[in-house]
Formats: sequence, C-alpha cells, structure tokens
Amino acid sequence: MSQKFDVVVIGAGPGGYVAAIRAAQLGLKTACIEKYQGKEGKTALGGTCLNVGCIPSKALLDSSYKFHEAHESFKVHGISTGEVAMDVPAMVARKDQIVKNLTGGVAGLMKANGVTVFEGHGKLLSGKQVEVTGLDGNTQVLGADHVILASGSKPVDIPPAPVDQNIIVDSTGALDFQTVPAKLGVIGAGVIGLELGSVWARLGAEVTVLEAMDKFLPAADEQISKEAFKILSKQGLKILLGARVTGSEVKGDQVTVNFTNAEGEQQQTFDKLIVAVGRRPVTTDLLAADAGVDMDERGFIFVDDYCATSVPGVYAIGDVVRGAMLAHKASEEGVMVAERIAGHKSQMNYDLVPSVIYTHPEIAWVGKTEQALKGEGVEINVGTFPFAASGRAMAANDTAGLVKVIADAKTDRVLGVHVMGPAAAELVQQGAIGMEFGTSAEDLGMMVFSHPTMSEALHEAALAVNGHAIHIANRKKR
Repeated sequence: MSQKFDVVVIGAGPGGYVAAIRAAQLGLKTACIEKYQGKEGKTALGGTCLNVGCIPSKALLDSSYKFHEAHESFKVHGISTGEVAMDVPAMVARKDQIVKNLTGGVAGLMKANGVTVFEGHGKLLSGKQVEVTGLDGNTQVLGADHVILASGSKPVDIPPAPVDQNIIVDSTGALDFQTVPAKLGVIGAGVIGLELGSVWARLGAEVTVLEAMDKFLPAADEQISKEAFKILSKQGLKILLGARVTGSEVKGDQVTVNFTNAEGEQQQTFDKLIVAVGRRPVTTDLLAADAGVDMDERGFIFVDDYCATSVPGVYAIGDVVRGAMLAHKASEEGVMVAERIAGHKSQMNYDLVPSVIYTHPEIAWVGKTEQALKGEGVEINVGTFPFAASGRAMAANDTAGLVKVIADAKTDRVLGVHVMGPAAAELVQQGAIGMEFGTSAEDLGMMVFSHPTMSEALHEAALAVNGHAIHIANRKKR
C-alpha cells in the first residue's frame, strides 16, 4: 500500500469532484482518481457533464439559437443584418474552449483545496483498498477509511444502429459535426435527443426524431408535454412516436434506417444518425470480485437514502445509483456523503430534484405532475399562466409556453411547478426553493415580484391556483 487517505473518490465528474472538494474542506485527507482523457490527450476532470455532456451541449445550443435569432427574429426588432452564415468549425471550437476552461478550473479547485489527483483507472478491492492503474500501466494501491464510487455513465448502444462515430454517432459524436447534415436522424426523443436535434435543426438540418414510446416526454406534466410537442414540431423537429428502429445500413456517406410504427415497416435515409436512447452506469471493472458491493443486473450499485452501499464505509453517488442521471443530483449527493463522513447529519430531498430540457423554449419541472397526483387520489388545485400574457415575454418576442403551479386542494401546499417557456430553468428553481420550505400557493401569491420579469408568470400562476390571477381571466373563482 503506497498511501493512506481518509477518503478516496473514484471518478472526477460532477459528483466525484464535488465530493472530493467538500471532503477536503472538512479537513479530510482526500484523493480523487480519474482516467478520462480529453481531445488533447491529457487527463480532463469534470466527467461527462463538463467534457461531453451538459456544458458543451449548452454551448452549441446557445450558439445555434443566436444564429436562429439573427436569421429569423431580428427583423421583428427592426434589426437588419443582411445574409447570416454559421461557421460550424468555429462554433465547435468555441465549445471546446469553454470545456477546456472549465475542466482546467476544476483541476485548479482540486489543487487549491488540497485534493490529491491520481490519473488512471480506479478499482475497489476488499478492505476499502483502491487499486490505481496509471496511464502508463503501472499500478499502486491506496488505503482508505472511506471510499466514494462516482464513476458516472455512458451512452447506451443498440444493436440495430451500431455507433461508428462517423455516420452513426452517440451524444458525444454529435457535439463535433464540422458541417450541418442536410438530413439528420435522431433515435430517442428524450432530453439529449431533443437538445441535439434542436441544435442542428436551427442551423438548417431536416431533423427526424424516432421515439419508440407512444407518449412524448412521459416524465413531464401532460399539459406541458403536449404543448412542447406542438411547439417543437412547429420549429421543424419531425417527431415520430411509436417508431421502433429495427435496423440500419451505412452506404457511403449516408445511413438507411428501418423502423416500424403504426403504419407498418418504414425506411428513411439520413446523412447523420444520432443514437440518444439513454445512458447506463459505468461499473465495468470498478469492483473486484471480493469487494463486497452489491449491484443489480444492469450495473447499478445498491445504496440507501444516504448513498451508503452494502459495505460499511463505501458509498456510491450519481449515475451509478438509483434516480435520475442529473449532474446536480450527483453533486448534492457528493456533498451529502462528504459531510456524513465528516460526522454531519446531512441529507438530501430527492422529491425536489429539478429536471430541465434546454430546448427553446426551455422545459423544466420540479415536484409531481398533475397525472401522478390524480393517480394517487390527491385532490389538487391548478393554476396556469401563459407567457403570451407576460409583458416581459412580449418585449423579448419570446411568448411561447406557460407556467403551471399545482397545489394540494386541502392545504394549499405547492406540490409541483412546471414550466415551458423563457427562463424555465430559473423559474422552476424559484419554485423549488419555495417548496423546500413548504410554501403554499397563497404564499407565492403574496410575495412581491419585480416588474417586468419572466418571474411574474410564476406569481400569476400561483395566484390562479385559488382563482386570484390578475392579468388573465380566472377559470374558476374560489
């Protein structure tokens, strides 16, 4: 055993690096192991989120939306631009620079907080020992009082459409197109598929999204998902529900995809095909046979409400455990575990983890949906407010969508906030803050919201719950 640490973290993604930094802040001697190498062939911290997920996709989404605005919307504001063109390699290079800056920033934070970083593959052995296989192939064993498993996830592969990262790509490959494909196919109408499809549709690609499920965005509130389907379809995303891909064939620079839907056997040819059907945990070679940590058949590690595994002193967080695969969920689990190791009684409210889809308009929600609450037999009151009635949204020429607030009919406690529209992610976070402290719809309605803001839509939706909205007609007065 070469070195001994209070805490050893395997994985430096948004769960792992946050856990390592927090543990070090609490006075624990901490090490973090990461094997991922970026485009420059150097170890890059930050995991999927910073390198090939949340951050680079948002960079492309923002760049492509600015192009869309210049091309389609500036004239509404009286702005003439002449011919507008997109330099795709420059857009991708900007994305890469943002990634480089942020991953370098994480490395700096690790150093500033005294975390020892090991470059290589980490593997949990018995007795809370961790084997590190360096990039040069040499191994060493670290001792630990506590181990945090945070190895993340990777895209799911499907046999009918094997990824070659050329014509058929996964979410990582879709971030690096150097030209806009004339025809783009996307398998999967989830968060990743819709976001990446939106990027390239804005730049001129003809996008077809093939979704095997018959329902669109089933995790979202039905009213929001129906509105989202309508708006995204109008934007140019051709979303085919109940479309099951059965095979594909690459010929030259194109791929022909076979799928079945309600109309029978279908076939379409694309210049590029993105496979975005979900992600799976990275637990291959993470645990020695005698490590003692229990996993299920899909590779997820069993943990309790505090992310403790079946082995005392060993924890697992983020995408390798139950729950949504979200960077912010992983980060908060990392903080909770580090603080519990240090003796604090930290916990996490899994009922209030927000979800966001960064299309435009954004789609976001926190808490329960109307259909879920009705299924549970909960009596509810619902208030909605359209952005079409928002003065700030009108001024910004950004009026698609609505805010929806759901409250318990008996107690008025807010049980869910659902938004499709401008700044949806920020508005939902306001709802989450209130819900964490047990806010009622009346409480939100009594608060003073600055004018004019997008946030006023949340205020009005809360007022509408009890029939008190000011800037729209109330459907039912109570």
